[in-house]
Amino acid sequence: MLVGTLSSLVGGAVYPCVAIIFAKIIGVFSEVDPEVKRQKTMMFSLLFLLIGGVAFVTYFLKGYMFGKSGELLTMRLRRQVFHAMMRQNLAKKHSLQEIGWFDDNNNAVGVLTTRLATDASLVKGATGSRLGLATNTVCALTMAIVVAFIHSWQLTLVILACVPFLIGAEIIQRRATAGHASKDQGALEQSGKYNTVLFFRSVFSVITFAAMNIGESASFAPDFDKAKAAAGRILGLLEKKPEIDICSEEGEKPTDFVGDIEFRGIHFAYPTRQNVRVLQGLSVSVGPGQTLALVGESGCGKSTSIQLLERFYSPAEGQVLVDGLDTKTLNLSWLRSQLGLVSQEPILFDCSISENIQYGDNSREVSQDEIEEAAKNANIHDFIMGLPEKYNTRVGDKGTQMSGGQKQRIAIARALVRQPKVLLLDEATSALDTESEKIVQQVLDAARQGRTCIVIAHRLSTIQNADQIAVIQYGQVTEQGTHTDLMAKGGAYYALVNAQVTH
Repeated sequence: MLVGTLSSLVGGAVYPCVAIIFAKIIGVFSEVDPEVKRQKTMMFSLLFLLIGGVAFVTYFLKGYMFGKSGELLTMRLRRQVFHAMMRQNLAKKHSLQEIGWFDDNNNAVGVLTTRLATDASLVKGATGSRLGLATNTVCALTMAIVVAFIHSWQLTLVILACVPFLIGAEIIQRRATAGHASKDQGALEQSGKYNTVLFFRSVFSVITFAAMNIGESASFAPDFDKAKAAAGRILGLLEKKPEIDICSEEGEKPTDFVGDIEFRGIHFAYPTRQNVRVLQGLSVSVGPGQTLALVGESGCGKSTSIQLLERFYSPAEGQVLVDGLDTKTLNLSWLRSQLGLVSQEPILFDCSISENIQYGDNSREVSQDEIEEAAKNANIHDFIMGLPEKYNTRVGDKGTQMSGGQKQRIAIARALVRQPKVLLLDEATSALDTESEKIVQQVLDAARQGRTCIVIAHRLSTIQNADQIAVIQYGQVTEQGTHTDLMAKGGAYYALVNAQVTH
């Protein structure tokens, strides 16, 4: 930007110099002596060539340097904005709701993508070539005024009063000048005999050229306004510090984590629906190595409980405890590294099977042996080895090249490769056909061994072997026990099972 600004500063002198020589060369045509006319014509032509060479160098440097700096700025801003979006919050009144920032319709994926693509580019409108043009204009105007005052300060003052009109009507000025050129030719030749009038041309030409340059700069004013607004949005986003910050190094990192989970008196409402309490005093726990199944009608708060454990949100009241410690006191990155999630619709990326499994643990370099071990535990290793490219096979956009059961087993392998102490299964088999469900369920049953597991499911086959089953209604646990105990009680769980069997 420094080189570009210096080039613009030098380039700004081009217009005034051209204007001066242009005014001088008009007087050449009034010369009577052919030899003098030839010499002056040659001299001014060479000066024009020199100015052209200077303009070429300065404009090239200005364009290249400002272009490069502008693209570097755009790239850096996009990186910082994306990073800020990934850790952002929604500040509402005096409370901070973390991932709720994304729940706001104003922060939908399409809106954020557009903002990421356009705002950084708009900020470039206030820098780069625009900055060069502004520097160019300042230099041209300063030089023009100095030259004009040297030649005739009285006439300069008169013409400066007309500069605003010249700036706003650059095209009209050009047409007017061109239209009167032929009619004024005789008068100009005659006036060339008088030095004072030769100075009516220098002053007028230099200020006119400067005004044209200013008019060109003024045409970019809307870009500066857009850039200012975009910069405000970007800086506002970058300055927000989320309460739940994945990049923070603060918090405890226990070395003897065993996976004892407890939800104690949890109250919670989503930030975009503050008037609807999803959880109203939820209290439930699961011991190390045990499986807890959460059942209930849609919207009762099952998935919300898992999101609170992952610290996507903070409860309005109550505590989520891990080994007796409040999750708010734990290092967020460490906490999430202990959790493995398999959801109903796993997201696979358009890359190889190996890379999709590696994605389960980005904190380290996952070896090929670990990938294959996780795939074996997920019962998909033999299928992968039967493919032409084996682990290098691309799964397609969102895993479209794989069946539902295959996608789910790859997702399980991805969860297992991080060796989590707690496994979270959110409707992991509900989207599968009967045959695929049997295979995946066997894999999940094996994966649960030795791990604390929280299962959300509607199907009886998925939950009946759980150590504890909690029935959630109206944001609270209304029944809790084993499958046999709850069936014998004949309460809400019994009704849910019977409704499923009848269906």
